[in-house]
Amino acid sequence: MYAQMVKSEKAIGGPELETFQARIDAGEKIEPKDWMPAGYRKTLIRQISQHAHSEIVGQLPEGNWITRAPTLERKAILLAKVQDEAGHGLYLYCAAETLGVSRDKLTEMLLDGRMKYSSIFNYPTLTWADMGAIGWLVDGAAIMNQVPLQRTSFGPYARAMVRICKEESFHQRQGFDIMMKMAQGSASQKRMAQDALDRFWGPSLMMFGPPDTESVHTEQSMKWQIKMNSNDELRQKFVDQTVPQADYLGLTIPDENLRLNKKTGHYEFSEPDWNEFFEVLGGNGPCNSERLAARNKAWDDGKWVRDGMMEHARKKATKESEVSE
Repeated sequence: MYAQMVKSEKAIGGPELETFQARIDAGEKIEPKDWMPAGYRKTLIRQISQHAHSEIVGQLPEGNWITRAPTLERKAILLAKVQDEAGHGLYLYCAAETLGVSRDKLTEMLLDGRMKYSSIFNYPTLTWADMGAIGWLVDGAAIMNQVPLQRTSFGPYARAMVRICKEESFHQRQGFDIMMKMAQGSASQKRMAQDALDRFWGPSLMMFGPPDTESVHTEQSMKWQIKMNSNDELRQKFVDQTVPQADYLGLTIPDENLRLNKKTGHYEFSEPDWNEFFEVLGGNGPCNSERLAARNKAWDDGKWVRDGMMEHARKKATKESEVSE
């Protein structure tokens, strides 16, 4: 279907499509009022909304630990981080809305399962060390994926990513700091840190998406510069960066096949369990139902606020109309 849509656009709007691609190749930003292919718009809505949903759902496993953080300082840092994630979701929903889709519509599609969020947030956070693993690994993987998106071809998305990446860098550092404190602590604390690494390593590798050979969107998305790097390229870069950090912490990456290839300068590593990835993506992960139930409850509980704001806006518009007459 996707290939047919792109083929149809080439047949119908050849010159426009060629001009559009030339602008992208020249490094120009595409703005909301500019002409764009339907496939470009559709791909952006899918990618930006999935990113926005991930920021919002990503608050859930961390928000659960705010009251249980070990010190007041840690509580304040985690609270600020969760607040940042809400802001990231806001920026991204705003970017998606410039493409002609409402935030309410995107939320409804998330709640009824028509849209996805990152599979990593369907795993439980069992200990305080998981807050460190999420910051270090999950936000580290997010940064690896998102920094290039500051150069993505769609203007509102690229501009939103500038602030998001700055804040994600803070999140990654606070996660690494938690892991360092625990790895340098008591024997039980170090075991807790290693356990968190063991559980989150595979899902973190999955965050970059399926192998390039199985990705149905990567090739076209890279041509349009919606994505700047392939899934496998980013995954390799993440492993190369993270392994030395684990060595510094005195922790062990849970992969018996991990080794440095001195000829290439890259680490060789085992592929994550892609069957598990697609199971979780399909709704069968450890916390899928729990996460969606929490989002549905929040949506239902907030209905009176949305209704009140809409009524206020309606009355204000009516009053302004009467005054103008």
